[in-house]
Amino acid sequence: MKLSLGNGLRLAFRPWVEGLENIPAEGPAILASNHLSFSDSFFLPAVLERKVTFIAKAEYFTTPGVKGRLTAAFFKGIGQLPVDRSGGRGAGEAAVRSGIQVLERGELFGIYPEGTRSPDGRLYRGKPGGLARVALATGAPVIPIAMVDTEKIQPPGKVVPKLMRPGIRIGRPLDFSRYQGLDGDRFVLRSITDEVMYEIMKLSGQEYVDMYATAAKRQIAEREKAERAARHRAGRARGGDGAREDGEPGGAGGPGKAAGDGGGDDRAA
Repeated sequence: MKLSLGNGLRLAFRPWVEGLENIPAEGPAILASNHLSFSDSFFLPAVLERKVTFIAKAEYFTTPGVKGRLTAAFFKGIGQLPVDRSGGRGAGEAAVRSGIQVLERGELFGIYPEGTRSPDGRLYRGKPGGLARVALATGAPVIPIAMVDTEKIQPPGKVVPKLMRPGIRIGRPLDFSRYQGLDGDRFVLRSITDEVMYEIMKLSGQEYVDMYATAAKRQIAEREKAERAARHRAGRARGGDGAREDGEPGGAGGPGKAAGDGGGDDRAA
């Protein structure tokens, strides 16, 4: 996959990289990155000599049909690990176990502390638990990483990517051995996560938002739903006003025409 997909991405998009020397030549390490695009999990491994294993949502591996089987084969081929995100705390435990297993093999484990893609290009609060617990359980260093402009290449919902140069900034490894044995302390887990997010913010230059990206996505969806409903009501109101003002049925510019105008407004809304 590195020879085919990796070389193809490097030739087509020519990603630039800073701080490549911060990736250890061998041994375990956690790569903690911001998450702007679906393509983040491809550009980062493409510029590294070592294999990087990310966890991926189980739907990529279980979708039925020909497309589903091809998708599952692709994600297995690039070494991704399926995790069922519908199980609440159980899903988090599965992610932690997967990360520990990867690191115990002396490999690189990639993780997105935000938990999901940023809905608007800003950096959101990291979720405590997964990243911090894996770091404390293994003693592996955490390397902060900033993906740059990948959201412009392939925004959510866009299938065909735009040809432009993404960037990758790799920070210096962070050592959290001072917290060893405190993986049950939620304040320690929060502190570790916040320190990593601060380093990612410095590398990426993103605006930081002190809320979870999942909550921001809900707010955006609710706002868009309210705006659609308001446009729909406005369209219906314009149609109704036209019917009242234009006079009797059958006259020039009467209700027949007004109703047609109102229907057009509804469809546009």
